[in-house]
Amino acid sequence: MGGTQSLALPLGKGPHHVGCTDVMVGQTRQGLFLRLFYPCLPRAGAEWPLWIPRYEYCGGLADFAHRSRHWCAPLLSITIGPCTPRSAQSWHPGASWWRHWSTEAGREEWIPYQRVPQGQKEFYFRNKQVHQRAEECVRALRLFKDISSGKSVPNILHQDFDLSVLKDSVDLTKVAVMGHSFGGVTAVLALVKEPSFRCAVALDAWMFPLENVLYPEVPKPVLFINTEKFQTPESIAKMKRLSSRNSQTKIITILGSVHQSQTDFTFLTGKLNTRIFGARGTLDPYKGLDITSRAALAFLQRHLNLEEEFDRWDNLLEGIGDSVVPEAPFCRSNL
Repeated sequence: MGGTQSLALPLGKGPHHVGCTDVMVGQTRQGLFLRLFYPCLPRAGAEWPLWIPRYEYCGGLADFAHRSRHWCAPLLSITIGPCTPRSAQSWHPGASWWRHWSTEAGREEWIPYQRVPQGQKEFYFRNKQVHQRAEECVRALRLFKDISSGKSVPNILHQDFDLSVLKDSVDLTKVAVMGHSFGGVTAVLALVKEPSFRCAVALDAWMFPLENVLYPEVPKPVLFINTEKFQTPESIAKMKRLSSRNSQTKIITILGSVHQSQTDFTFLTGKLNTRIFGARGTLDPYKGLDITSRAALAFLQRHLNLEEEFDRWDNLLEGIGDSVVPEAPFCRSNL
């Protein structure tokens, strides 16, 4: 594993080894670019992928953190660039940077993190983005439907992994959508756009970009797992609008956690990077990850009819347990 012990990601606790491959289908906004994780058998000579595979991502992280690329990007490259992810149960940040190949020239082009243009209202800018992201979730599901049915899906990236091996291996009757921050509200919106998504898990969702007219249209249950230091009364009120319409929608808060506690950053950042990203709360990050994982698994078993024993953590869905409370501690008396 790259990096020092203090910068190590936790090992996975699931029953399977996990492989991953990058997939790109199409070269326009209607295409897809994603990393696919899948259960696998160990193979001699297999390599761990880098958590940050390209230096350009360090520049995007610096932009997202409102830091100078001149010093922050090299710092990130040195401190967490060599790290390798070894857990399928760790969660990734919801910020907006990715790479793109131009259709016309067939060349690689990097799209920088996009801030709200001067003079434009943030809601309309972010609302357009969240709809694009939710539509990408829908297209990803359709991609898996095509793969499962045996349809040939060409991967532009020409990875060694042949997507056709997944034929008849994906249970499309038990599909959930999950995301962190901007990805959390994306997951909520994806329920509106695609009936095949049976439920959503929203990690510290940033509810701001979702228009009010859509709240009555969210048809499926959502589990909101919030951190203590990020949410506002306005955001919690939006979540409660959904829980008031669906008794299976749950809202819990993990005490002692911050917004980045539900991402890999909480394990990858030393003292200096922690000051830059505010990546650690007072709760032990391993304990926070366990609470998040167990609550999500209990919720998924309940709504996907999984034949597991994750229901032993059902109490977490009611906000019952060490370091967990229902809703949000600063909102219960205000709303």
